[in-house]
Amino acid sequence: MEVPFLNLGAQYASLKRDLDNACFSVLSSGRYVGGPEVDLFEREFASYCGVSHAVGCASGTAALHLALLAIGVGNGDEVITTANTFAATAEAIVHAGATPVFIDVDDNSRNMSPCLIEEAIGPRTKAIVPVHLHGQSADMNPILAVARKHGIKVVEDAAQAHGATYRGMRTGSWGDLGCFSFYPGKNLGACGEAGIVVTNDGELSRRVRLLANHGSETKNVHVVIGYNYRMATMQAAVLRVKLRCLDTWNSRRRDIAMHYASMLDKCTSISLPRSMPYGEHVFHHYVIRIPNRDNAAQRLRNRGVNTLIHYPIPLHKQTAFARICRVPASLHVTERLSKEILSLPICPEMTEPQTVWTSRCLIELYGR
Repeated sequence: MEVPFLNLGAQYASLKRDLDNACFSVLSSGRYVGGPEVDLFEREFASYCGVSHAVGCASGTAALHLALLAIGVGNGDEVITTANTFAATAEAIVHAGATPVFIDVDDNSRNMSPCLIEEAIGPRTKAIVPVHLHGQSADMNPILAVARKHGIKVVEDAAQAHGATYRGMRTGSWGDLGCFSFYPGKNLGACGEAGIVVTNDGELSRRVRLLANHGSETKNVHVVIGYNYRMATMQAAVLRVKLRCLDTWNSRRRDIAMHYASMLDKCTSISLPRSMPYGEHVFHHYVIRIPNRDNAAQRLRNRGVNTLIHYPIPLHKQTAFARICRVPASLHVTERLSKEILSLPICPEMTEPQTVWTSRCLIELYGR
């Protein structure tokens, strides 16, 4: 049986009429950047996250860059984050002129370990960027407590956590700003690149919008050096259709995760992801830990099961960042994870037979 890692074609088919109508409406309007569709999506997504403001932009990377610039991160500053994430998190820090400071992650949540933040803070620390990895929130209360103690801003990287919660509130709504990516494979994905910044701070929202639109609030008047980071109208139209399905899709992801857990919990050689008690996981990825990971991935592929690795090389070991980052202490959990993690297929369109086949293949290969 062939099990794709995700199935965007099936997702489109399930929404074909609504998506086609939304796209044709944009095409016939002649308005392809900004406009009412973007305004409406911003309001709808802000409401979904439980915040006052949202600013659509060109990508999740752009969202992070804009958020850091809006809080004043610049040349010579440092920003604390994790190396167990996609490169965009650190890229945005570097593009803002700052140095990424990498700390280790918690072995259970695989997110930023709050107890390590304080020792990483230095005289140039300007912000903390917790990453809500794989669909699970970082432990925000202790992170915010340290940030407030030292007068440091918090920017949430929620690119993989659309709809996830922490103590009853959505990710993105806890920090000074929250950043989301709508890359097509995300829990809420566009038909191309798109992103958004959310916040309860009206002034920060204004700065983000100013920077995203060439530093201009009034046509032909540019008050700061900005960027061309605006959201395309077509993407907003697509996202408005899909946003109505997000909670249902996330519920389906949790069902698949529960099915995996029930079938694989007796496989002692496989470590399953843990849902932390402080929030609701949305399983953007279902990441197991397994010995001889590369061999396991190949053996599963031989049986038609497509897997991915998120992420095989931690950022502090990437050539792009190795010489410009600061690593105040050992990242032994991050480094161990990078050698063992394997992402199994999970998406709302995944069928029960595909979930069962994936589980049975693992059981047959690695036993109970």
